[in-house]
Amino acid sequence: QVQLVESGGGSVQAGGSLRLSCAASSNTRSSDCLGWFRQVPGKEREGVATIHTRNGYTWTADSVKGRFTISQDNANKTVFLQMNSLKPEDTAMYYCAATGGQRTVLCLLSRALYDYWGQGTQVTVSS
Repeated sequence: QVQLVESGGGSVQAGGSLRLSCAASSNTRSSDCLGWFRQVPGKEREGVATIHTRNGYTWTADSVKGRFTISQDNANKTVFLQMNSLKPEDTAMYYCAATGGQRTVLCLLSRALYDYWGQGTQVTVSS
């Protein structure tokens, strides 16, 4: 069983920054992909950024490209999402996700690819 615990959410004014962290349990050594998704009430959960844990390749949604950066600390099994130049439309619940034990080459921004999810951390951006 993989456990993912997010932290770092909060409220910020537009133009500000936040850094989300996701601490993964040791079982995630079998997860090729870790990522961040977000969801607002009434909408589908959408991929924000993902990273391949073995080669460091990243995928980033067009809506946040140039503003958000995903990174990882493999030694501590932690994945980060640095969010800069935040906009009100970035307001959402942000979820950490991990793939299961299957070998995965492309860490696509598709929720169907991910087997494990954290509880989420709220990000609110005011104008």
